[in-house]
Amino acid sequence: MKTFFKKMRGGEKSPPRKPFSKIAWSWLGAFMGIYLVSILSRLTHFNLLNSMFLVGSFGASAVLIYGVPQADLSQPRNLVGGHVISAFIGVTIYRYLSLDVAVLGALAVSLSIVAMHFARMLHPPGGATALIAVTGSAQVHSTGYLFVLSPIATGAFILLTVALFVNNLSGNPKRHYPRYWI
Repeated sequence: MKTFFKKMRGGEKSPPRKPFSKIAWSWLGAFMGIYLVSILSRLTHFNLLNSMFLVGSFGASAVLIYGVPQADLSQPRNLVGGHVISAFIGVTIYRYLSLDVAVLGALAVSLSIVAMHFARMLHPPGGATALIAVTGSAQVHSTGYLFVLSPIATGAFILLTVALFVNNLSGNPKRHYPRYWI
């Protein structure tokens, strides 16, 4: 039992803050990516807060693909695949199982993690996407499997396009995107 609690103490120090240039590039990418998704939302809906394109899990994706573009979890296959797999699972769970929403949410997230691992497309915001498919509004539920294509796949592709553009603008040879596609 002592060993169990000893693991929770950690043992390393926090890494130093990233240089201002990396922070600035992260800001630019996140701003542009979320702004473009928001503009698409505005063009398709009158009320931005009720818009289907502005999905909360995209904010977490922006942190990964613009803040740590070299991370495995940030690569294009993970970004797009993780969101699409998770949305599909979330919609399926909600549509075909008649259980309490707490159980449905837990199943959607946990099964999405398993599927993303097997597909080698682990993207943590995908868990949020699966949860949104289960706990979302009546508008989300009424779209059924179209939720997977729009807003999820469409929004992920917009974020990816901006990541390809912004992450390769820097003159720093270490800041490029992606590391791999397949």
